[in-house]
Amino acid sequence: MRRANQGFTLIELITVLVIVGILAAMTTDIITLPVKSYLDLERRTSLVDNAESALRLMQRDIRRALPNSIRIAGGGTTLELLHISEGGRYRAKLAADGTGDILDFTTTDTSFDVIGSLQNTPTGELVIYNLGSGSGDAYAGSNRATLKNTSTTTRLILNTAKQFPLQSPQQRFFIVDTPLTYRCDLVAGTLLRYSGYSIDTTQIDPPVGVTGQLQANNVSSCDFTYSSATASHSGMVTLTITLTDNAGESTRLIRQIHVDNAP
Repeated sequence: MRRANQGFTLIELITVLVIVGILAAMTTDIITLPVKSYLDLERRTSLVDNAESALRLMQRDIRRALPNSIRIAGGGTTLELLHISEGGRYRAKLAADGTGDILDFTTTDTSFDVIGSLQNTPTGELVIYNLGSGSGDAYAGSNRATLKNTSTTTRLILNTAKQFPLQSPQQRFFIVDTPLTYRCDLVAGTLLRYSGYSIDTTQIDPPVGVTGQLQANNVSSCDFTYSSATASHSGMVTLTITLTDNAGESTRLIRQIHVDNAP
């Protein structure tokens, strides 16, 4: 007996190809969409982490800023402050037995006792009653003096005798270890942190003689603002930074930081 020929008709073959194509398209969407979503989420998370880390460091430094020392330049892209390493109260009156080294504001003085004790051996610049202007401007140096390396945690000694122009109502003093600058370079897309440079009356943008340390990249815009304290409100620093990656994904973070303006 002659065996019948077996096979597919053209219509059956086309039908199978169409069904396989539909299933392939559905399978591709099922696989690629979650993968794409995961990659997008990872990219956004990376941007947010970078911006958050930079803002967290800025917040820490701003909260350690000398009162009334924050200043803005570069149209809101550069922020400078004087960083406090120590602080305390100076002796303004002799002890009951007549002993003690007071800080004399009526003439030049070279040393005074600390009320209590500092945590660390002090080094840097001593500042008393910083108002941010006039005779109380630490940048200009009128109320600032360099400490001698023989200073101790209970007694501060100045390199050069100085008469401070203003007394602190609370007998406060601050020790500044370095000025700090945060600067957005929008051409390079970076946020840089500068430290270890000389204090200058005029805000130099960027600081000279030092190299900025990278805090964040992919920076597409930033805006730093500072409002000084009033009778009813404390000072406020507002930090706004936007990061954009190569894929065009952007994230914008805003952080507001209360600052102490009481010198």
